[in-house]
Amino acid sequence: MTAATTLSDTRSIVVEVVFPHAAAVIWKALTDGDLISRFLMPPIGFAPVPGTRFTFQTKPAGEWDGTIHCQVLEVVPNQRLTYSWKGGQDGNVGYGSPLDTVVTWTLSPTANGTRLSLVHSGFQLPRNETAYANMSGGWKIVVPRIAPLLDQVH
Repeated sequence: MTAATTLSDTRSIVVEVVFPHAAAVIWKALTDGDLISRFLMPPIGFAPVPGTRFTFQTKPAGEWDGTIHCQVLEVVPNQRLTYSWKGGQDGNVGYGSPLDTVVTWTLSPTANGTRLSLVHSGFQLPRNETAYANMSGGWKIVVPRIAPLLDQVH
């Protein structure tokens, strides 16, 4: 297998939204467990500290219990938060197949506020085709749901 073949089999989901808020306000929404639970899912054990392991719980499938295992990989306050996102079970095909990906949230200033960029990378096709398709649509709904929380952040 060539390097070009490997790259063509790996996909990323990218969603960008500009919010009329300071990066520090959006950062709070991305790093506060209560706020995360309001736009995504309740995180169990989350702290914005590199090395922290935490989980999300979603719908089980086959032998997979629906647990998404995450670990904080990088924290640059008010700029970038990166964590691993792993789940699935070897015996599953389609929904619930093994997934080993990375979620990166990046904040960058704009003339009108802050651009929030989500990159969910590492989808291996065809194995992760179902997850890639479902989450491509899902993240486009999830990221804008941060907006109503921002006016409540202090």
